[in-house]
Amino acid sequence: MKQKKTAKPTGSAADFIPPRPTLTKLRAAVQGCRGCDLYKCATQAVFGEGPRTARVMFIGETPGDAEDRAGKPFVGPSGKLLDRALEAAGIAREDAYVTNAVKHFKWAKDARSKRRIHKTPSASEVRACAPWLAAEIALLEPRVIVCLGATAAKALLGRTFSVMKKRGMVVASEHAEAVFATVHPSAVLRAPRDQRAIAERLFTADIRKVGRYLDKPSKAGKRAREAGPTLAAWPTTENRSATSNARTRSSRR
Repeated sequence: MKQKKTAKPTGSAADFIPPRPTLTKLRAAVQGCRGCDLYKCATQAVFGEGPRTARVMFIGETPGDAEDRAGKPFVGPSGKLLDRALEAAGIAREDAYVTNAVKHFKWAKDARSKRRIHKTPSASEVRACAPWLAAEIALLEPRVIVCLGATAAKALLGRTFSVMKKRGMVVASEHAEAVFATVHPSAVLRAPRDQRAIAERLFTADIRKVGRYLDKPSKAGKRAREAGPTLAAWPTTENRSATSNARTRSSRR
């Protein structure tokens, strides 16, 4: 049944997680999620994609315009840049799991065109969507998690985590044997034209570090968890809404 766009949000995606979840069940259930208001303006929810046996999981912020229309993560310009970096690092895209911290596209209409402009999700929207990401991590138990951008990193590692201070470094976490953080590919695409090549080289260098780590023997194998992973708490202060005329700086960096 198609989700009614007027249904009142419940406040958490936990209300829509199916019993005894599998990736297949979660992918179907997410289309009915109304944990926050974002479902009202999105074409569809965009769930993660990749094999259940993936050793590495890449987490972005939200789907973009292309992803919202296609129903698949990282298929737009940012996805193409990520694909180039994966190839350079010797990581096959089909062997990786790619997803986002928030499953619905948040956007505002461009006043000068018909384009839909990406907006950074608020803290409450990230919190509401967290159960989907937690379920993905619990099912995959990836050896390595790569956070692409500040929103993904803060969702996983806490609101005080700084991507620029820890970029490309192995970060200890309960969620995986190793967690890496780097900028979101869209931050590379937004770089000034004369700095874009350097920005892409730096991003690719970060992904190469992930590839080299995966080439090493695993330190821990399967991780024991008592109650599954819990995602880091977010601050209670929310960002401006998507309809605000004030400029907001994207956290995709």
